[in-house]
Amino acid sequence: MRAQFVLSEIWIGLRRNLTMTIAVITTVAISLALFGAGLLINQQVSEMRGYWGERVSLTVYLCNDTSPSAICQESGAASDEERQAIQSQLESMPEVAQVTFMTESEAWQDFQDRFSNSEALVEATEEGDIPANFRVQLQDPGDHDTVAGAVAEMPGVDSVSNDQEVLDQFFELLDGLKWAALVVAAVQLAAAALLIGNTIRLSAYSRRRETGIMRLVGASNFYIQLPFLLEGAIAGLIGGIFASGFIVATKFFLLDKVQDWFQFDVTLGMGSVFYVIGVSMILGVLLCTIASFLTLRRYLRV
Repeated sequence: MRAQFVLSEIWIGLRRNLTMTIAVITTVAISLALFGAGLLINQQVSEMRGYWGERVSLTVYLCNDTSPSAICQESGAASDEERQAIQSQLESMPEVAQVTFMTESEAWQDFQDRFSNSEALVEATEEGDIPANFRVQLQDPGDHDTVAGAVAEMPGVDSVSNDQEVLDQFFELLDGLKWAALVVAAVQLAAAALLIGNTIRLSAYSRRRETGIMRLVGASNFYIQLPFLLEGAIAGLIGGIFASGFIVATKFFLLDKVQDWFQFDVTLGMGSVFYVIGVSMILGVLLCTIASFLTLRRYLRV
């Protein structure tokens, strides 16, 4: 009997404040969707940092007959002695885990394999355009400046390319996207809390006669407050359900597309998606319930 009464009170509250309830659900859904997207991007960035942190490398390009740098044009193509000196220097450094030498033909073939999806770029590159080079795997990605500085000025070296610099720029972009989503989500969550508080306050005011009668018959404070708390919780739950669709879309239409564009396999599993959805829905329910409780303490004198 009491459960039926509570359910009827919830239904009355939702129906009387339908417009405000829809506004609350919409705001909660948007804020939780942005919050969940931020969490997903954060997990993706963490996975990618770990994946590429183990694979980051330096590429030491040697001078050849077509090198545009002034040093190479003055000294000519790197000799076998210069190449051996560079290799010995790299292999003697404790910061270096592995050194692999690639001839011009091997470097050109590797370039074709890496950019096989960009036909125009592959067709515009000929054998010899990419000089012979050393692929240097580091013990610690943070040592790239030390290793690069040790060989950059050696005879026969054209340039030193650092994968870490490219990755840092890419991660900065993703970090910016993550923080932008989280900041907007925080603003939206604050707006949702204010909306749910205002909705509950109006609901309590419109039912002040019913709550007065309940007090007269000896109903407890919690029993009187329960319908209003459940109204907020239901609004948060519905908003979380709508937000979950956006979170799934973020995974398949944003993060998976990034994987396709950059051709690396660090895909987030559905377990991560369900975790983010669960956290977002719990946050939505707690936010609306707490906002309702705080509002009731101020406007519902029981």
